Amino acid sequence: MKKNIFFGTAIIFFATSCVSSKLYEDLDSKYEKLKLENKALMTQLNDAEDYNIVSTEALKEEIEKLKKEKSRLEMDLAASKSSHDRLKESYDALEKNSSSKLTENLELNRNLLSQLEGKEKELAFENERLKKLQTDLESRSNRVSELEKMILEKESKMNDLKNAISKALTNFEGKGLTVEQRDGKVYVSMENKLLFDSGSWAVNPRGYEAVVQLGKVLAENPEIAVLIEGHTDNVTYSGKGNIKNNWDLSTKRATSIVAILEKNAKINKENITAAGKGEYSPIASNETSEGRAANRRIEVILTPKLDEISKLLNN
Repeated sequence: MKKNIFFGTAIIFFATSCVSSKLYEDLDSKYEKLKLENKALMTQLNDAEDYNIVSTEALKEEIEKLKKEKSRLEMDLAASKSSHDRLKESYDALEKNSSSKLTENLELNRNLLSQLEGKEKELAFENERLKKLQTDLESRSNRVSELEKMILEKESKMNDLKNAISKALTNFEGKGLTVEQRDGKVYVSMENKLLFDSGSWAVNPRGYEAVVQLGKVLAENPEIAVLIEGHTDNVTYSGKGNIKNNWDLSTKRATSIVAILEKNAKINKENITAAGKGEYSPIASNETSEGRAANRRIEVILTPKLDEISKLLNN
């Protein structure tokens, strides 16, 4: 570029010396244009040099970034390769063992299935047993309810019977006769002084009347079992006749009461039982005269027939 400038100056000097002013002016004009062009070229050159400098720095920075990115990618690639290798090893191991594991799992599944089938059979059996137990329970519950109902009805009837006997024998109560209800039964206790003379089994008129009144109530209750027990004290029997001892005497007195009751045609004779207990069921001490008097007695024990309850229990 400096050579061009020197060359331009030589031309101007030469033109001044060798050509006319017109030519000089033309050359001067061209010179000015060349100067302007030269200035423009210098500016472009400077801009190009600045641009090259800037571009070079930018390229260096970009190269550094690319190097760093390359390094990171290489590290990622190495990590990925390591993961790939581990997965490959795991897959190979799994593939190698899959056949044996599959066979083992199939056998385990067969065993579990067999156990499940066994449990299902046991469950079905237990369900059937439970249904049967529930049916039996319902049946027994119904039977218990029926029994309870029957027992309540029997108790109610026995209470009514006690009240009826008390009403019928109201003139005799407190005069050697008591009526009470216990254990589902009605007990009519008549002391010997109301019924018999000492050592005798013949019923006196007062006692006869009491037995007749009792018979009327029994006739109205044919479902009642009647047990007539004769009792004595422990004093040895000293009477005469066919009576050997207190046991014979107690039995004879019981049958004397039966003889009066059987005169009532409405009484079911099959319901009546006579028994002699002698001195072996005292209710008081035989050490006192009052105790011995209480032990000498006839007890009429009235019990509801339990045929219906027995049938229900047997069924």
